[in-house]
Amino acid sequence: MKSDILFYITLIVFVGGLILTNSCSDDLEIKNDYDFKITYLPVPKRLKMGETAEIRFEIQRSGNYAGAKYFVRYFQTDGQGVLTLDSRRLLPNDGYELKKDEFRMYYTSDCEEQQVIDLTFYDSFRKQVSVKFTFSNDAKQENE
Repeated sequence: MKSDILFYITLIVFVGGLILTNSCSDDLEIKNDYDFKITYLPVPKRLKMGETAEIRFEIQRSGNYAGAKYFVRYFQTDGQGVLTLDSRRLLPNDGYELKKDEFRMYYTSDCEEQQVIDLTFYDSFRKQVSVKFTFSNDAKQENE
């Protein structure tokens, strides 16, 4: 009877040791690719030729990984205009690093037609968020 109890205790300790040693891993998982979203303040829907709209953005992260970098690229799908960030003119389809989580961009209208710009924000892990702005310049409605 004593030997049976000793056998079961030994078996439990042995199985417990196997479970503990096999469940531990030297691989430390670090999450660094957090989701994010882009928020912005309201912008004017109408721009006259030569008029500039300020667009205030904020990157809102679901987690904070110090090594994450954020970028923006834009496409002008309709009309003509100039988009600037930190006093530098952005070229369509080129990627630009965003140095801060809160930043301002300026769009200046260069035509009398409707203008559409598509902005794609992405991080160093290729997660993307898209934002679209449409500006109109309808002279008939402005005179009424």
